[in-house]
Amino acid sequence: MSAVRPDPSAPLVGRRIRLDALTDADLPALHAAIGRPEVFAGGFGGGPAGYRAGLDEFVAWAATAFSWGRGNVYAVRLASGPDAGALVGTSTLADFDEPNEHAHIGWTAYDPRVWGSAVNPEAKLLLLGAAFDAGFGRVKIQADELNARSRAAIAKLGATFEGLVRRDKRRADGTWRDTAVFSIIIDDWPRVRAGLEARLAGFGAEPVRFSPDGVGGEH
Repeated sequence: MSAVRPDPSAPLVGRRIRLDALTDADLPALHAAIGRPEVFAGGFGGGPAGYRAGLDEFVAWAATAFSWGRGNVYAVRLASGPDAGALVGTSTLADFDEPNEHAHIGWTAYDPRVWGSAVNPEAKLLLLGAAFDAGFGRVKIQADELNARSRAAIAKLGATFEGLVRRDKRRADGTWRDTAVFSIIIDDWPRVRAGLEARLAGFGAEPVRFSPDGVGGEH
């Protein structure tokens, strides 16, 4: 089938989370969730030097940091439990190359209180499902070569490491980043989907709750 960009306004709804189109009105809540040094420390937003402590600075940064217009930029919200509706992060499906059936999941960051929870695996299940259902055959996921935790989280999805793109882009501090590139192709999807579903089943029936000492996960 021909690849077609998924409708950016259509929510992606799972058992524990939902992904809605991120809007300007969401930015204060997103700042509260991810506007923390530990989120930027691993490479998000260009690394530690990209951290914006104040809301006004964060909003100005967000105007160019996300793939507005050329990607499906999502707010990640809890969908069940006592914290239902809380915005806990963001992720984007973008870089659509319809003729070659390529897309890219990235620009991902979560509130540290949901690191290591079901949020990231369910977000990846929803985003990958949306991409493959729309006819894309290859989805790229990447991270700064130095971000060992994100690289491990991507590999844990079942993605294949394709190699390093050297001197790929500048970090916020002016140094050059080498980018570790992974992919999941349509042939991998049944295996990857089954693995994600098994991981989610391992969390049981409990909804995601904010954990004050949550650790782990990709961001």
